[in-house]
Amino acid sequence: MSASARIKDLPVSERPRERLAEKGADALSHAELIAILLRTGSQGFSAIQAAEELLRKFDTLSALSQASLEELQNVKSVGPDKAIALKSAFTLARRMAQEIHGEKPLLDNPASIANYLREENSAYTVEQLQIVMLNTRRKLIRVELSSQGLLDTVLIHPREVFRPAIAANASAIVLVHNHPSGDPTPSQADVMVTRDLIRAGALLKIEVLDHVILGRRSTEGGKDYVSLRELGYFV
Repeated sequence: MSASARIKDLPVSERPRERLAEKGADALSHAELIAILLRTGSQGFSAIQAAEELLRKFDTLSALSQASLEELQNVKSVGPDKAIALKSAFTLARRMAQEIHGEKPLLDNPASIANYLREENSAYTVEQLQIVMLNTRRKLIRVELSSQGLLDTVLIHPREVFRPAIAANASAIVLVHNHPSGDPTPSQADVMVTRDLIRAGALLKIEVLDHVILGRRSTEGGKDYVSLRELGYFV
């Protein structure tokens, strides 16, 4: 297949979608499968060319799957929508692999929480509160979206936070929300709500382990999240 050819200009037998339908997904190359996710190219690039450029830049599928939305968009012809489609596909593949192997991620520190939810939260334009429910070994049961707010605020009620945790028989929870502004510094309201939920959890025998706020890195190598426990608000 010529890298310069647009998919719609190729013979039907050489188009990735048609080849997948006829011969199965295993007959397609990495580039062809990625091109199907990209659907079309832009800036003079075909979807095949964009897929091949992604593979050249990241070298392996594993590295590509771990790329951030920003890193994906640095590749010519890959805009926000295509980057989100790729990230969604790789995330689903990772979760399916975890299901197949019966693996539940260990989320016992703020970094592991941030790594697990970073990409999902990077696409949000308003604050979203998520409840990370854990078993006694601090392994994930599931993540529940509790509430969503306006651009810079989210409404939180203890009833909505602990109802799914009780139903899931969770031993502990971690609160997670994003700051669309990019600055993960907690507000006074974040601190007050966290302390209210710690007290409510104590009554219900469900420990609130932490409250992690996700933002964006402000310096090279800097953190894009804060942990209210690490900041001393759980004393």
